[in-house]
Amino acid sequence: MEAQKVDMFIMTNSKFFEGHQINAIREKLIALDDSKWAMLSTVQFKDPTTTLIVSILAGSLGIDRFMIGDTGLGVGKLLTCGGFGIWAIIDWFMIQGATREKNMQKIRQFLN
Repeated sequence: MEAQKVDMFIMTNSKFFEGHQINAIREKLIALDDSKWAMLSTVQFKDPTTTLIVSILAGSLGIDRFMIGDTGLGVGKLLTCGGFGIWAIIDWFMIQGATREKNMQKIRQFLN
């Protein structure tokens, strides 16, 4: 893979991943076959900032967890009104990390 393409991908999508994961992603992308590049450009990542805003506004309904694909946790938050508000407040601090981890899982599935 061309290093310029990889660096452009990293610059464009770095907000979707944890900082310590960027170098590992870069190395795997450089080793990636050019035929998979078109497929990689179609992968949609979830924005951690958007999920934080949704978590603040409607976290007690579990919508933030549904957005990132944690259906079971979303149902749990919905049925307990966000853990009686406590779980919803805790997610204000944790949802961005959970979103970035889901994005990392998505790119790992693609790269393996």
